[in-house]
Amino acid sequence: MRSLKKKRRIQVIALAAGALVLSTGIIGYAMRDGINLFRSPSQVVEAPPGPSETFRIGGLVEEGSLVRGRGEAITFRVTDGNAAVPVTYAGILPDLFGEGQGMVGTGRYVDGTFEATEILAKHDESYMPAEVIDALEAQGVYVDPDATAGSSAGN
Repeated sequence: MRSLKKKRRIQVIALAAGALVLSTGIIGYAMRDGINLFRSPSQVVEAPPGPSETFRIGGLVEEGSLVRGRGEAITFRVTDGNAAVPVTYAGILPDLFGEGQGMVGTGRYVDGTFEATEILAKHDESYMPAEVIDALEAQGVYVDPDATAGSSAGN
């Protein structure tokens, strides 16, 4: 009788461990395309990702680099102040997208060019994505305009 209880307990533990491994595998499989790491242009130039890796890049659209091609083809360079990466995109850009403005793009880095599948731009004059601010601050390029305004406003 005692060995039967022990056998059942081992079976239940083995079944639970198997279910845990299976559910972890299913979750990992489902999230494989949903996780996109953020990189600054300096990080991309320093350690280029493989052409099959989807990631997000962000920074400022370099002044004088925006070129509109035929149809919806657009090329520009995104910079963080230390490095710039060429970007190609085929699609309609957000209304507030422009040179000198913050942007985040999702896509792949193929043959030295970031091929974007999605471009996001700030939604008003003062907004910039947090990842872009962090990358620009790390390079010493970005200064928070609210830092000086906030101290004089008495907040």
